[in-house]
Amino acid sequence: MISSPPPAFDQRTGLSYVSSLLIWISRLEVEKPSPCDPPLLGSVISNPSLLKLIQLESCRICIRGRMSEQNSPVQADSLPRQGLKPTFSHTANPVLLTTQTDSRDKWSKKMDFLLSVIGFAVDLGNVWRFPYICYQNGGGAFLIPYTLMAIFGGVPLFYMELALGQFHRTGAIPIWKRICPIFKGIGFAICIIALYVSFYYNTIIAWALYYFYSSFSGTLPWTSCDNPWNTRNCTNYFGKSNVTWTAFSKSPAEEFYTRKVLEIQKSRGLYDVGGIRWQLLLCLFLIFTIVYFSLWKGVKTSGKVVWVTATLPYIVLLILLIRGATLPGAWRGIVFYLRPNWEKLMSTSVWVDAAAQIFFSLGPGFGVLLALASYNHFNNNCYRDAIVTSTVNCLTSFLSGFVIFTVLGYMAEMRNVEVEDVAKDKGPSLLFITYPEAIANMVGSTFFAIIFFLMMITLGLDSTFGGLEAVITAVMDEYPHILGKQRELFVLALVTICFLGSLTTLTQGGAYVVKLLEEFGAGCSILAVVLLEAIAVSWFYGIQRFCNDVKTMLGFTPGIFWKVCWVAIISNFPPPLILFDYHYPEWSISVGYLIGASSFICIPLYMVYKLVWTPGSLKQRLAVCIRPEKTIQDQQADSVCMSLVP
Repeated sequence: MISSPPPAFDQRTGLSYVSSLLIWISRLEVEKPSPCDPPLLGSVISNPSLLKLIQLESCRICIRGRMSEQNSPVQADSLPRQGLKPTFSHTANPVLLTTQTDSRDKWSKKMDFLLSVIGFAVDLGNVWRFPYICYQNGGGAFLIPYTLMAIFGGVPLFYMELALGQFHRTGAIPIWKRICPIFKGIGFAICIIALYVSFYYNTIIAWALYYFYSSFSGTLPWTSCDNPWNTRNCTNYFGKSNVTWTAFSKSPAEEFYTRKVLEIQKSRGLYDVGGIRWQLLLCLFLIFTIVYFSLWKGVKTSGKVVWVTATLPYIVLLILLIRGATLPGAWRGIVFYLRPNWEKLMSTSVWVDAAAQIFFSLGPGFGVLLALASYNHFNNNCYRDAIVTSTVNCLTSFLSGFVIFTVLGYMAEMRNVEVEDVAKDKGPSLLFITYPEAIANMVGSTFFAIIFFLMMITLGLDSTFGGLEAVITAVMDEYPHILGKQRELFVLALVTICFLGSLTTLTQGGAYVVKLLEEFGAGCSILAVVLLEAIAVSWFYGIQRFCNDVKTMLGFTPGIFWKVCWVAIISNFPPPLILFDYHYPEWSISVGYLIGASSFICIPLYMVYKLVWTPGSLKQRLAVCIRPEKTIQDQQADSVCMSLVP
């Protein structure tokens, strides 16, 4: 039998009666209603004004009582799950129905979320950054520190961010109210870093779009040295046996990239970057147009777009791998890729590069995983998602290495040099010089060029979707009353800011700006953010508390391995900058450090602000500033209402 309701109330104490009644209702949730029971609620709630008052109270007290079970050692199955609708029924009378009315968007399908995470993590860096870092650090030897850093650093942080986002269901700025308020500056730093990344990353996609357009021709424009932009140093050695490759030689693909696409010869460096390339401006405008219409309606639209942009690259990679494996000399590249140089493992820089690469590849610290996971259902298995998506990411990097190194072996065979001597420049030039050069001399070069640059565009777009969604979610969750119903306008404003911020990278010296932003905009800053994020969660919020949160969602507690890994993060510092034999002046390095500091400075500034504006003594202020302002009980209570069922 259901326990008796509280005694009749007095109108003068109606509010306290509401509290008592709500507590009584919460107890009913665990009892089995009997069809013989009288219409308890109908007999008690006969006053319409009281019934309305109960509805407006939003069941906070009721849910607090129910969610207190969270701190006890119970199984997840015994906890209330999303969509649970305990009813107290008697068909002849009004009854109360507990139902979740969370207005936050959710992924239409589980695969929408997985493909979005994979699309963000698997980006251009998997194709060009991983191969050239692997190439720089001795080929196969680099795979050992890379794997170790992934196991002990990247994957645990990946798992942590997915769990935080799913549990607290909010973006990178307001989430710190519920973890450790004094670290809220981390959220603002993440948003600034995301803006810096968008200023240069989308320009690289615009370069790929320019190449994509240029590929629709019978003969690729970077095939020969007979073009107006070529110089006397242009050397085409394919199909010719009497050509000597010297230190001054430039391939047709290199001159197309530097002198046609970038027109870098018209710039004297950062002192004089020259004018804006209108062709690249048009390409960038088209890129941001695609980005806007993919994000303006939220995860409902972006979750559909990634079905194309996240899957197409794997089809193209497989085609290019098969083609590359059949090229002459491909085996030389594969041997260099897989044969470890054990001496390299004694170099600290190799391990630092491995740590930096895995963090940049998986993407913890960018706020994207927090944002994407916040649209999951509360009981989604984020542990499995973290293992699957991070494994796919690392395997994609490994697969991309084969795709790139088969071509490098082919290039070395054609030039009659060693594999390590093929690519003189690091970074995007591997994709815009070395690979296009090899494609231009393949049978069916136009087809392979089109699919290769289409793959690059889709890889870049996925990461742009994730990066901007992190900013959108963070800011809109921080200011819901202002931006809650203005997503389309806010996304338009954000995309416009990113477009205007990218204009300097579209100049004739824009490649120098891209390199500066790439190195400093998200270099040390993002690694510092990851470090502070792990410290805040592990030491201030508490590992045990965080593990209890995970248990609430999944029904099991993370093991000791994860707890240890969450407190061990590696930092990194950038080397001097050189691009196309251009040595950056000292003042530009200082500017780079200022760019990096401009995002990181948000963290200490907000700490000072929080301490100054919090009342009380210093000890009291510190206690308040490190204590979560909102708990998950408050959050879930806000997402539940009491509604009438006739």
